[in-house]
Amino acid sequence: MTIRIGTSGWSYDHWEGVLYPPGLPARDRLDRYVQEFDTVELNASFYRWPRDSTFAGWRRRLPPGFAMAVKAPRGLTHAKRLYGPEAWSERIARSWHELGDRREVLLVQLRPDQERDDARLDWFLGSLPGWVRVAVELRHPSWQDDAVFSLLERHGAAYCVMSGAGLPCVLRATASFVYVRLHGPDHEHLYGGSYSDDDLAWWAARMREWADSGRDVLAYFNNDGAGNAVRNARTLRQQVGL
Repeated sequence: MTIRIGTSGWSYDHWEGVLYPPGLPARDRLDRYVQEFDTVELNASFYRWPRDSTFAGWRRRLPPGFAMAVKAPRGLTHAKRLYGPEAWSERIARSWHELGDRREVLLVQLRPDQERDDARLDWFLGSLPGWVRVAVELRHPSWQDDAVFSLLERHGAAYCVMSGAGLPCVLRATASFVYVRLHGPDHEHLYGGSYSDDDLAWWAARMREWADSGRDVLAYFNNDGAGNAVRNARTLRQQVGL
């Protein structure tokens, strides 16, 4: 089983001197990123879904063995709250096809105020082709129920394990892979702070347990401020033996 560890996004000005050498043009940041990491979570797709040609370009540009997770568009998850997903599902599948063997997982992050609606989630997951792997980030506490976990299992969708201020941290595996989003250790501010080595050692142990159970593991750091995500990802990779 594989463990992949990366960051949410790759192009941040404040990563200069942490990941990028001073003066590196923004267009070259991805090339530098893939020299160190073998996976990334695309977050820009949440704000504006890229063209199919852009996904095809990433397929050609990313090296063999690299895997890109992609965050679902907010038009689907936040504006429509998964209602009437068919048009978006078709568009996502078309883009997923263009990304080819560089595709990893579609991350579907629901609004923090979106309460449990099993029927709507079931319909959405059923609207996607079976070859699109999906992880669902359920931030509202009403979703924390065995019936919801069973629903995800039926669709082969991963429950997104979360770490971050005000988010439920539930270590539940519902698919053949585990998807982890590390939003920062700060208890007051989401995306804030840097994980300690002890924190990361704890997560490394969990990831080895999931891998030992026969599951792939994907983990992405979202605490990008001051380059914390890069530093934490580096340390966690070392601790799991990558």
